[in-house]
Amino acid sequence: MMETLIKAGGLYNLVLVVFHLLFWRLFNWKDDLRLLSLNNRAIMQVVNLSLTLVFVLFAYVSLAQVDALLTTPLGKSLLVFMALFWLARCVMQVVFFRLAH
Repeated sequence: MMETLIKAGGLYNLVLVVFHLLFWRLFNWKDDLRLLSLNNRAIMQVVNLSLTLVFVLFAYVSLAQVDALLTTPLGKSLLVFMALFWLARCVMQVVFFRLAH
């Protein structure tokens, strides 16, 4: 059961990798980011790409290292971190996007 949930989480992360790589097109960043200062424009893109790499790592570990996640102290710590990351992200999205959007 846990293996299935972990693998499902890995697939979810892969979907988010693709989604984040499409931000430029989906959110018209070519035009919209021009409205920001150079530093803020760079920060948006760097943070997005860095987050994409985190999702790649989460996906790889969740799909290729399931046994290690379930049986080693490091793996269990990583599972706790991933769960806390997703909990924090859910809370932040509600706060910053306000559910009405």
